[in-house]
Amino acid sequence: MKSISFDTTNAICGALFVASGAFFAIQSLGLDLGTTVRMGPGYFPLLLAGVLVLLGAIIFIQALRVEGEPIDPFAWRGMLFILPAPVFFGLTVRGLGFAPSLFLTAFIACFASQKMNLFFAIVLSLLLTIFSVAVFSYGLGLPFERFGPWVRF
Repeated sequence: MKSISFDTTNAICGALFVASGAFFAIQSLGLDLGTTVRMGPGYFPLLLAGVLVLLGAIIFIQALRVEGEPIDPFAWRGMLFILPAPVFFGLTVRGLGFAPSLFLTAFIACFASQKMNLFFAIVLSLLLTIFSVAVFSYGLGLPFERFGPWVRF
């Protein structure tokens, strides 16, 4: 008889999805659900939580059928660069403005990868900033300052 192979990475991810979905489903039951035509504040969160539980169950079942790669050591570099980036953006967007704050945020986040060098980080940050300013400021017309009071020209 063939032994069951087990992918621990997908099993952990599936279990986390199921647990998160179940938690949010239970929390949404405290709100008014309403009907499909007249949705209450708890209807959509319950629906999304159900989808999350379903996807988690599919991932967990797939983990029982396929042997996966072992979990790598914890990515400290990613944690040190990705997590502070949005905090930096939130703290500086009013003072620096949207464009400089976004450029510096993207520049910080670029170094989460060990393969990133200074030149490509600058190019990527610049392209992301240009695209975001074009879409959000000019395309959508959102009312925010491109350059804040700290960097007035």
